[in-house]
Amino acid sequence: MSALKAKLQSGLLKVMLKLPASIKIKMAGGKPLTIEGRTLDPNFQFLAHGAANQPPMSSFPAEVGRAASAAGLAMLADKPAPGVSWSDFTIPGKQHHNIPVRLYRPENQDPKAPMMVYFHFGGGVIGDLETCHVFCTMLACVVRCPVLSVDYRLAPEHKHPAGLDDCLSAYEWALKHAGEHGAPSGRATIGGDSMGGYFSALVCQRMKEEDKPLPDLQLLIYPATDLDTVYPSASTFGEAYPLSTDTMNWFIEQLLPAGTNRADPHVSPGLTRELDGQPPAIVVTAGFDPLVDEGADYARKLEEADVDVVYKCYDSLAHGFTAFTGPVPAARDACYEIAGMVRDAYDRF
Repeated sequence: MSALKAKLQSGLLKVMLKLPASIKIKMAGGKPLTIEGRTLDPNFQFLAHGAANQPPMSSFPAEVGRAASAAGLAMLADKPAPGVSWSDFTIPGKQHHNIPVRLYRPENQDPKAPMMVYFHFGGGVIGDLETCHVFCTMLACVVRCPVLSVDYRLAPEHKHPAGLDDCLSAYEWALKHAGEHGAPSGRATIGGDSMGGYFSALVCQRMKEEDKPLPDLQLLIYPATDLDTVYPSASTFGEAYPLSTDTMNWFIEQLLPAGTNRADPHVSPGLTRELDGQPPAIVVTAGFDPLVDEGADYARKLEEADVDVVYKCYDSLAHGFTAFTGPVPAARDACYEIAGMVRDAYDRF
C-alpha cells in the first residue's frame, strides 16, 4: 500500500469513527453487540464489522501477518502523550544477541520512581516497538518514570523461550542501569499486554525461583497465563475482534517448539502452585476477549496467595485496546486510567 493511499484510508476511517454512535451501530449490524450482559463499544463494533470479511491471520505466513498488523495499527495510531521524549538503542542479550529497546523519559520525571520494563502484545509472533509506542508515552507521562520498551525476538523464527530470554535480559539490564537514566538503581517494575503480560508473569516467577530481585510491581493487561486450559471465554468470545480463539491458537503453535508440555508452569505461569511472594499486581482484562477468564483467574490465584492485587475488567472494550487509543476514546480513557493505577501503586512504594 502506498503512503498516500494509507494516509487517505486512515483519514477516511477517522472521519467515519466520529459519526454518532447510532449511525456506526446501524452500519455495523443494526444493533449493539451484547454478549453475557456486556455491550461492545460502538467504535470497536464498527471496526470489527469492517474487518469481518478479512482472512484470518492464521492463513498467512508469520511475516505477512506482521506486515499487515503493523499497517493496520499505523492507521489507528494516536498522538503520543505530551512531555515525553524517547531514544532507540540496543542492550546485550544472551549468546551475543543485541536486543532493540526504546527508552521513554518524561520531562517531569520523579527521581524516586523506578524504571518500568514493558513488553508489547502480539502473541509472541507479531508486534514491535511501534505496537505499544503511544501507551508507553502515557505510562511515562502519568507515572513520571522512565519506561523501557523491549523488542524481543519473535516466533516462529525464534521459538520459546527466545522471547522470554530477551525479556529477562532486559529486566536485569534495567536493574543495573536504571540509575544512569534518573531512576533508583537496583529497582524496576515490569509490565505488558497480552503476550507481554505473559512474559511479565514468567519473569516475575523466574526471579522468585532463582532468588533474584523481584520487580516492585507487575502490570498485566489482558495477559495470557495458561496455554493448556480451555476457559469458557475462549468459546463465548471465540470470534471476537481483533483476537479470535483461532488466532490465539495459531500464535501458540508458532511460539512453542513441537512437543512442549503446555501444562509446565515455565510455559503456563497460571498453573504454578507457588504464587506466594510474587510482586504486587495490577491485572486488567477486556470484556470482549477470549482471554478475559484467563486473566481474571490469574488475579484470583494471586489474591489467594496473599499477593496485593488490583483487578479491573473493561467490559465494553476488546483485546488489544492499548493500541486503539486513536479511534476508540473509551480505550484512551482506559489507558490513562491504567497509568493512574500504576502511579497510585508507585505512591505506595
